[in-house]
Amino acid sequence: MAKPEVLFILSVDTEEEWDWSGPFPNSDFSVDNAKELPAFQNFCQELGIKPTYLVDYAIANDPYAVSILTGFNQNECEIGAHLHPWANPPFFNETSEFTSHVVNLPIEHVEQKLAALVEKIKENFQLTPNSFRTGRWGINGEVIKLLEKYNISVDSSAYPLYVNKYFSCEQAPCKPYWPALTDTNLSGQQKAVLEIPVTTGFNRSATQLCQAIHKACEHKPLSWLRLNGLLWHSLLLRKLYLSPELCTSSDMIRLVKTQLQQKQQVFHMFMHSSTLVERVTGLNNEPHARELLCQRIKDVIHYMQQYVTIKFCTLSEAQTHLIERGMTK
Repeated sequence: MAKPEVLFILSVDTEEEWDWSGPFPNSDFSVDNAKELPAFQNFCQELGIKPTYLVDYAIANDPYAVSILTGFNQNECEIGAHLHPWANPPFFNETSEFTSHVVNLPIEHVEQKLAALVEKIKENFQLTPNSFRTGRWGINGEVIKLLEKYNISVDSSAYPLYVNKYFSCEQAPCKPYWPALTDTNLSGQQKAVLEIPVTTGFNRSATQLCQAIHKACEHKPLSWLRLNGLLWHSLLLRKLYLSPELCTSSDMIRLVKTQLQQKQQVFHMFMHSSTLVERVTGLNNEPHARELLCQRIKDVIHYMQQYVTIKFCTLSEAQTHLIERGMTK
């Protein structure tokens, strides 16, 4: 029997590096992580992966980073756009935790920043980006309309099951969909911008029930009992992400196994270019960061290939396949 085919996307937030526990940088950006990209791209090509590099203004404005990315075979990857409010002119106010999320900015500020980012990518990469992700996640109808205006037709800003006090993607579909302008966590009528969420879930199949249990355990009085920690260590319930910087190989494989049981046809792995370097973000402090992340990615791909045929895609290629096959909600 032929193995079922799934789409596999790897998106990389390609950006400056800094200690994520500190203030947001607004000048003198360090993009040393770009030095790791050639080896990373070679690794991806060996496996057949076609990364989508979502570049922010700090990267797009740095001659060295641009020279590296423009040196890649553009048939083997994609350059998209990634909007970091603190790094992207024009600047209006000092960036706070609240305003670090694009969805919390006045839409006229978002448009001016997006226009500057798109123009910088056109100038230095000689292309118009078709794919996009907001900095620090989250999307709304006003931003969707801006993406359409700037000829960006595929977004990946929805982070299913994620919620904080600044915005929520908790109810966003886990499969590609056309977000409604009135509530981007729902499917709607617009067909200009397709949402391809990153892959998140649990090591159990009943996603909504698992989310309800996990969320209840985050709040008092259950949080006093540290039940999520107990559930995690006992393997009874783990909230997982298809991201080599957030999860080990074994945990990503647990997530993939559950997703395959649910007949998922799109697997969207995500990461940051800055975690290719150890001890710069606070997220990845292991030595040989790039090698570790690559090994985790390889482990997942090899596991998947036992059960499915993988079609590796950039975000834009995935969009084309999804629409052609009627796989969107």
